[in-house]
Amino acid sequence: MLPLRDNVPTRSFPIVTVGLIVANFLVFFWELSGGRFDQHVLRYSYYPCSVEGPCVGPAANHHLPFWEGAFSSMFMHAGWVHILGNMLFLWIFGNNVEDAMGKVRFLVFYLCAGLAATALQTFVTLHSSGAAGASVPNLGASGAIAGVLGAYFVLLPTAKVLTWVGFFLVEIRAFWFLGIWFVLQAITGNLQIAHPEAGGGVAAFAHIGGAAFGLLTVNLFRTRRPLEPL
Repeated sequence: MLPLRDNVPTRSFPIVTVGLIVANFLVFFWELSGGRFDQHVLRYSYYPCSVEGPCVGPAANHHLPFWEGAFSSMFMHAGWVHILGNMLFLWIFGNNVEDAMGKVRFLVFYLCAGLAATALQTFVTLHSSGAAGASVPNLGASGAIAGVLGAYFVLLPTAKVLTWVGFFLVEIRAFWFLGIWFVLQAITGNLQIAHPEAGGGVAAFAHIGGAAFGLLTVNLFRTRRPLEPL
């Protein structure tokens, strides 16, 4: 399922959402610069082993301190599909969450969601994987964006999301669209614990951690209700 747009207007231009999208693309272009993509990923990604070692392989010599990597990795991506998918979700769902929270609160919320996502993924990795698994680079805005999705789920469950499903365009209520997304993350997370090699490179517990943060804290950050769906 590929979301294309929702039916909820905003009161003002979502400058923080757009700014985050621009920042992510600027960092991605920097990653690609000078033919040093792999070096940038190895150096500036986040490694669970930086919290509790040992780090093995390239991570042993290249990782940042965990508090730096937790922020730098939040703006990095592994490829075009990764960043385009993340930024599409951020654009569709972030503007209304920003509208409900206000600009400064939304920015703080987004960064905290990313840190919560990293924290849960780190905990699970360190307790279910060996040194090799904890030395795999983690990167991407998915955890922070999962927080945005959790907040949207609480704020606008009846909104409609125009979605590309196979060869068809259909409108799906946000409750079902995001509910299906949450269930898929739970299934993927369970699969990764049972069979770590089957995760496919997706940090499912980062998504779960970010979404849980959004679901639980949205009303602490919200200053007003979003506008009603059209």
